[in-house]
Amino acid sequence: MRVDYETLSQTVAALTEGEDDPIALMATIACEVHHADDRFDWTGFYRVVAPELMKIGPYQGGHGCLVIPFARGVCGAAARTGEIQIVPDVDAFPGHIACASSTRSELVLPVFDDSGAVTAVFDLDSDQSNAFDQTDADALDMILKATFTK
Repeated sequence: MRVDYETLSQTVAALTEGEDDPIALMATIACEVHHADDRFDWTGFYRVVAPELMKIGPYQGGHGCLVIPFARGVCGAAARTGEIQIVPDVDAFPGHIACASSTRSELVLPVFDDSGAVTAVFDLDSDQSNAFDQTDADALDMILKATFTK
């Protein structure tokens, strides 16, 4: 099953309308995105909880890493740079953190607040190599911006 981003966007918007609690929003997005596409093996958020440090937030899939510093891994790179990370082969990414041995590729999107500060990252892992592309990144970025910034 391949995600229909237009339908996913409408579903997330309807489910989160009027909600401003970030954890509730993250939980809803993680669930809806995870179940929208067979490529998505692990789907969740890492929340910025201290300078240069993230802890796991709402997610779907197997266990994730509990703590990720900005200096390590794909999630850290997204938080540190504020840029979307599309990684077709995690084994080729310097400093990749293997939270799950089944992960072959990864897409990580920074989540910003209204002031432009990174408050979290949205991490999608796949057990397939080269699972994500710019279409995925653009569509998910639009969903995150529509949900978290007003």
